[in-house]
Amino acid sequence: QRAGGETESGECYRSPFRKPLAALTNRPHCLDSAQHEAFIRSILSKPFKVPIPNYKGPLGLRALGIRRAGVRSPLHDPFEEGALVLYEPPVLSAHDQLKIDKDKAPVHVVVDPVLSRVLRPHQREGVKFLWDCVTSRRIPGSHGCIMADEMGLGKTLQCITLMWTLLRQSPDCKPEIEKAVVVSPSSLVRNWYNEVEKWLGGRTQPLAIDGGSKEEIDRKLVGFMNQRGLRVPSPILIISYETFRLHAEVLQKGSVGLVICDEGHRLKNSENQTYQALNSLNTPRRVLISGTPIQNDLLEYFSLVHFVNSGILGTAQEFKRHFEMPILKGRDADASEAERHKGEERLKELISIVNRCLIRRTSDILSKYLPVKIEQVVCCRLTPLQAELYKNFLKQAKPVEELKEGKISVSSLSSITSLKKLCNHPALIHDKCVEEEEGFMGALDLFPAGYSTKSVEPQLSGKMLVLDYILAVTKSTSSDKVVLVSNYTQTLDLFEKLCRSRRYLYVRLDGTMSIKKRAKIVERFNSPSSPEFIFMLSSKAGGCGLNLIGANRLVMFDPDWNPANDEQAMARVWRDGQKKMCYIYRLLSVGTIEEKIFQRQTHKKALSSCVVDEEQDVERHFSLGELKELFTLNETTTSDTHDKIKCRRCVNGHQVRPPPEGSDCTSDLSQWHHCADKRGLQDSVLKAAWDAAVTFTFHHHSHEEQRGIP
Repeated sequence: QRAGGETESGECYRSPFRKPLAALTNRPHCLDSAQHEAFIRSILSKPFKVPIPNYKGPLGLRALGIRRAGVRSPLHDPFEEGALVLYEPPVLSAHDQLKIDKDKAPVHVVVDPVLSRVLRPHQREGVKFLWDCVTSRRIPGSHGCIMADEMGLGKTLQCITLMWTLLRQSPDCKPEIEKAVVVSPSSLVRNWYNEVEKWLGGRTQPLAIDGGSKEEIDRKLVGFMNQRGLRVPSPILIISYETFRLHAEVLQKGSVGLVICDEGHRLKNSENQTYQALNSLNTPRRVLISGTPIQNDLLEYFSLVHFVNSGILGTAQEFKRHFEMPILKGRDADASEAERHKGEERLKELISIVNRCLIRRTSDILSKYLPVKIEQVVCCRLTPLQAELYKNFLKQAKPVEELKEGKISVSSLSSITSLKKLCNHPALIHDKCVEEEEGFMGALDLFPAGYSTKSVEPQLSGKMLVLDYILAVTKSTSSDKVVLVSNYTQTLDLFEKLCRSRRYLYVRLDGTMSIKKRAKIVERFNSPSSPEFIFMLSSKAGGCGLNLIGANRLVMFDPDWNPANDEQAMARVWRDGQKKMCYIYRLLSVGTIEEKIFQRQTHKKALSSCVVDEEQDVERHFSLGELKELFTLNETTTSDTHDKIKCRRCVNGHQVRPPPEGSDCTSDLSQWHHCADKRGLQDSVLKAAWDAAVTFTFHHHSHEEQRGIP
């Protein structure tokens, strides 16, 4: 090697152990930008991890085409405290878990916590029962049930919970149904809409149809039926029976997942058009709501059960042969021992079948949640004018002579109506006196000189006099509101005159009021800031389902042949949301036809205990002797009803507290805890009204023993 590091060949030698010298520069060294960008992108592209241990994302349906990996999970946590689990998948062994297809594994069905948090224990039980029925778990092959809880137990909330659960989930991890239809009386359409809004808080948008032209309604129904898919915009249709019947053709073109029939006792006759229209609706799941159980007719019972679960009791002919005839024969007074035994066996068999798809709880449950209710039957004496008109009518019309072989004639029916109206107020039969109709000839002379129907004159009617006192004392001594109920719109007219003369603010609901207006006046009356003192209600027009918790006193001015109508009307104030003690006053005219009606209501008589239809059916359940007794007047009693029950609790008309040893009211009126004259009264309002025309009262406290009330 030569000097200078050159080799013999002339090449420059470089040592493998020394790096070549870098060129000197004053610029700082910079990273390659492409390399840096790649590094930052690698950091940002890492998936986000939720910093919560064991967190699992929600099983939403918004994956935009990306298939969600992993095991299917329920919509709500079944292990959360207070969770209401309607379905629990079967427990699998470790071996079975390996074999099962993860995409087909059933999941828990859990009620939305928004609803399960507000459900009371009996309502949770009711929702579970309903879900088991409509998913065919109680009766294989049948998807219907009857919700027959008494008034005020929250049947609407239970059914809304059922609907929402079916619309959102199933064991198969998808909605059980796409659409549901609620059919109700027209006066309750708006109420159902409000309840859905109240409990679901805007989670769904129901479609309520309570009016409009035929074309407009058809267009809405076609739109509803054409909805498809997992996310139906308006999955709940709320419609009245009348509108459903008129537009059934549109609804029958498609299928519906669930139909709920509120006040379902309307469907007791399978021959009517409404029943047939609903029955032809393409839906397997049917829920019928009725707070009033069927009382008389086994065929009516069959119609309801057949509607929800077709075939469970056979055909109508098979039902009649297998159940109705043996049961009725067995209850006949002349039945042989074998017939009686066969009847009892068939009745037990019928009950065991029906109880698999019918749930009924009584209002006893409410005593835990609601204020005390005091129900009082107030016996009011007739005024001298009423008594004279009553006796005059019985002498002239001779309704007893019209009765032939136990049949009731048209004129006898007319007599019943005339006597009932006379008990309310002589003004209601004044026009008949003017025209001198049969039974009222010369009756006009009995009225005070210069009498006019333009003013109400409460002093001419015992019941109106007592009502006047009740209203005046309530108004002057408390902030309570009052509901007045009558079977006759003419009586409501009298109430209006009384309110105007006393300057009471009032609202009135009868058959002439439109559905939209009904909902508005009910809402306004229930508001604590509303000035209305009185709500007048026609029991025929809207007693069912209305919520009038703004009032806590209710006056039943006249009794109805059908006790279910009275019960429905009286349940308007004592229900969920009521904060005050409730007082129910049932006014009866002493010794008259009204006491006979009341006795008939309370008389327990198995399948034919009371008249369920109109007065035209009175003869079905009254013997000739009982019919004759309707047309009598007992002027010497303080209460014909109290005389008949032979009450052994009372001494000289005043109840002994406690009752004498070994004695009790064992009659049909034993549910009335107290019989009392003025000394035994605790209600200050009624005490003030006593001297007006009250002769006697029966009291009934709601579950007072449980509450420790003396």
